[in-house]
Amino acid sequence: MSFQHIVKIPHDRIGALIGSKGKVKLEIEKRCGVQVEIDGETGDAVISDTGNAEKLELFKAIEVISAIARGFSPQRAYRLFQGGDNPPIFIQIDLRSYAGKSSNNMERIKGRIIGEAGKSRRTIEELTGASVSVYGHTVSLIGTYRETRIASEAITMLSKGSMHKNVYKMLQNVRRKDKLDRMRLWEDSSG
Repeated sequence: MSFQHIVKIPHDRIGALIGSKGKVKLEIEKRCGVQVEIDGETGDAVISDTGNAEKLELFKAIEVISAIARGFSPQRAYRLFQGGDNPPIFIQIDLRSYAGKSSNNMERIKGRIIGEAGKSRRTIEELTGASVSVYGHTVSLIGTYRETRIASEAITMLSKGSMHKNVYKMLQNVRRKDKLDRMRLWEDSSG
């Protein structure tokens, strides 16, 4: 049975997905055992099984391509290739549920999430470990389940109008609690 999936790529992200001399597209195809065909007119990226891909790899290809389509650089999207006990995931938050139909509200919310000179986005990334991309009407996150859950909570708080200092305080409290939990775990295992 052959597998095929289509991911819509915004026209301004097609170049990032293809990469210089096709390097990004080739890297995804090689790592995942898939074939990627990109229609420059429609923006459709068709991901096809080549017969030597595992199911998990097919979905990784979809996630990586979706991450690049939502504004992540290929290098940041490649984080999704990592495996292990706590592999990174990709999630999207649709800001239209907070902004409604108002483009002014959308821009205001995106501005709150990005912050002056990108400070708010950077702070969220530093305190959670998740990568954040604000693109179009979405905020996308790449990180472990826990990292993305905490970052998502911060994005939601900002989107609903919480003050930045309250969001940062919440993030710092979570980080402090995690650090204490890790110390207790280390002490329990060594003592």
